[in-house]
Amino acid sequence: MLGIHEIWLFVLSGLLLNITPGPDSVYVIGRSMQMGWRGGAAAALGISFGCFFHVAGAAIGLSALLMASSTAFSVVKLVGAAYLVVTGLQMLWTRPALALAIDEPVRSSLRRVFLQGVFTNALNPKVALFFLAFLPQFVAADSTHKPLAFLTLGLIFICTGTLWCLVLAAFAAKAAHRLRNSEGAIAWVNRALGGLFIYLGIRVAMLETR
Repeated sequence: MLGIHEIWLFVLSGLLLNITPGPDSVYVIGRSMQMGWRGGAAAALGISFGCFFHVAGAAIGLSALLMASSTAFSVVKLVGAAYLVVTGLQMLWTRPALALAIDEPVRSSLRRVFLQGVFTNALNPKVALFFLAFLPQFVAADSTHKPLAFLTLGLIFICTGTLWCLVLAAFAAKAAHRLRNSEGAIAWVNRALGGLFIYLGIRVAMLETR
């Protein structure tokens, strides 16, 4: 269907990639420790929404343009790197407050966590290049429905990744229930997440076109 072949292998590969510890998993775990399952879920959904931009880009050829144009790659790379570093510094400087338990600040924080997940993923050109390299392996070269096939595979990958991150958020939130009542523990989580964002920003800035 749509020229997609060995879909079982695609799903298996996607699951293995999703469960491999990485920045997304660390971000979801960190937010779950800070804000409970809702915080982890907001992070997971934000990351997944950001992934959708790359899937759509691969489907319509924008990722290929990004890889072919060094100027376009550099612009996206620098914008993404700057966003990550600034976000990381804000986390390092922000003093956590237990007032996050109040409903309105939590809702505001959840929106912020979601948007951070979106931008962190959407502004990372490495993710775009990953989808461009990974998805074509499972679509026949002579398929007349390549854009739809790429979109279908991408959505499958996003769905499995989202489910895994939600499960991860639930376990992390349950394990960290006591830690979330401590400002000291939350401060260390903030520092860890801030350091992660800065590290990712540096890595994105150092990416080179091939």
